[in-house]
Amino acid sequence: MKKNKLLEMAQAFAVEMIGMAKALKSLGERNIADQIERSGTSISANIAEANHPQSRLDMISKFEIALKEANETENWLSVCVRADLISKTEYSPLHKRLIRIKILLISSIRTLKESVA
Repeated sequence: MKKNKLLEMAQAFAVEMIGMAKALKSLGERNIADQIERSGTSISANIAEANHPQSRLDMISKFEIALKEANETENWLSVCVRADLISKTEYSPLHKRLIRIKILLISSIRTLKESVA
C-alpha cells in the first residue's frame, strides 16, 4: 500500500470528523464532539508520523496507534448513530471509509512485522 494514498484517505476522513464535530457542537454535544474530533484526526497524524520513522519498529508503533485511534473513532460513530446524533445515512459512508482505512492499516502493520521478523 502506498503510504501517501493511506495518508490522503486518513486526512480526508479527518476533515470529515472536524465537520462532524462542528455539527455536534452546534447540537450542544461538546464532549462527544471533542472525543470524535481528537480520535478521528489522530489517525492521519499518526500515519503522517509513520511516514518519517526513526526505525521500522517506530513505523509499526505509529501505525498501531493510528489503528487504535480508528477503533476509538468507530466506537464514537456507533454511539452517535445509536444516540440519534447522526442519521444512518450519514453514518454508513463514514463507517465504510473508516473500515477501509483500518483494513489498510492492518495490512501495513502485518507487512512491516513480517519484514522485521
